[in-house]
Amino acid sequence: MLVAVIGAGAAGLASARHLSSQKIKCEVFEMTAELGGTWVYTDKVGTDCYGYPIHTAMYKNLRINLPKEASGFPDFPIPEEGESYVSQEVVLRFLNGYADHFKLRQFIKFNHVVAEIRPFGNKWEVKALNKITQQTTIKVYDSVMVCNGHYNSPICPTLQEIKKFNGRIIHSYNYRANTPYKNQRVLIIGGGPSGLDIGSQISEVAKQVVISHRKKLPNGEFPPNVIKKPEVLEVNNEGQVEFVDGTTFAFDSILYCTGYKYNFSFLHDDCRVTVEEFYHVKRLYKHMIHIEKPTMCFIGIPFNVCAFQMMDIQARFYCQYLNGTMELPPKELMYKEVEEDLAIRKAKGYSKSQMHKLARDQQTYFDSLAVSAKITSVLPVMCKIWNHVETSILSDFGSFRKQNFTVLNDESFVVECHTV
Repeated sequence: MLVAVIGAGAAGLASARHLSSQKIKCEVFEMTAELGGTWVYTDKVGTDCYGYPIHTAMYKNLRINLPKEASGFPDFPIPEEGESYVSQEVVLRFLNGYADHFKLRQFIKFNHVVAEIRPFGNKWEVKALNKITQQTTIKVYDSVMVCNGHYNSPICPTLQEIKKFNGRIIHSYNYRANTPYKNQRVLIIGGGPSGLDIGSQISEVAKQVVISHRKKLPNGEFPPNVIKKPEVLEVNNEGQVEFVDGTTFAFDSILYCTGYKYNFSFLHDDCRVTVEEFYHVKRLYKHMIHIEKPTMCFIGIPFNVCAFQMMDIQARFYCQYLNGTMELPPKELMYKEVEEDLAIRKAKGYSKSQMHKLARDQQTYFDSLAVSAKITSVLPVMCKIWNHVETSILSDFGSFRKQNFTVLNDESFVVECHTV
């Protein structure tokens, strides 16, 4: 058996690690010159020296928003020394250490762009381009594991009369540092973790920062030059931004922190992968296996999770299917389970953008994978840490990273605060 793995970020590395441990041959396609996916920082935005898109949402001074104690892999944790909320550089160094420890570089085809994947009988034809030599190769694989990440196709809202705005507009995807915003009046649209984090950074140099969001922002003190506002109504004839509460502000820059859509542009239509309204990848059993064509799976789709822990158990689950240890239910039962899951989500009031949200249900999800595949689940302490962090962020976003975590056992942890 030969498996194509698309991407050498955390999901692709976890997939290669467990495929190789099962003696399943794999080839990992990575479009850049190094591993790490979105955790690779570069000052550049737009396209690389070969004319291909730069896919990283990293910015200077970024620190993770889940402590390292719950951010490593089960069999390869992030080193214990130092604070819990580590930098992007530490995570990237960790991923490189993971790849070296499990000897994964030998499987990676760097600077290879996957141009197209299409069905080939019960297998998959993968067309890839070597960016350096411009040589195209076409090869057939028994299975495909799609691990291309969430953060490569930004969503930019259409604001009423936005053409009347004369300032600078970018998405956080292209944000790298706060220096361009010195002494400016800046509008941040989106009050999720990235919007709040970037808004806090920009407030250090800007004259004023306004954060606009549809939902209630976390509690806690914000810098004195940060103002919280509801949704934008329109841009008026003077180029000022009017909000739904009737207030109007003038801005020099607008920064969209409005998230990303799932994008699989390299999958041919015959793959029958449908993404509904940006966020919902349809016909996926357990949020990962293509029901109609189960030799294709997607690692890392669910969000609001202990991401690396989830990618690891998903990869282990799928390997149990590939090696014949686990059989999948009949197609009609897989569809039934998906419909039941969607019904539960809708009953909870989840929007269409939350069809892959796990959050406080992630332990139940992990346990279901473990039971089906007869593998070890994610330790409960990991999800308990995640739950604690979610509460801390909502209660006081400005200080949640002052906490340090120590895992005591499979079920429990302790927290201490430090001064930063």
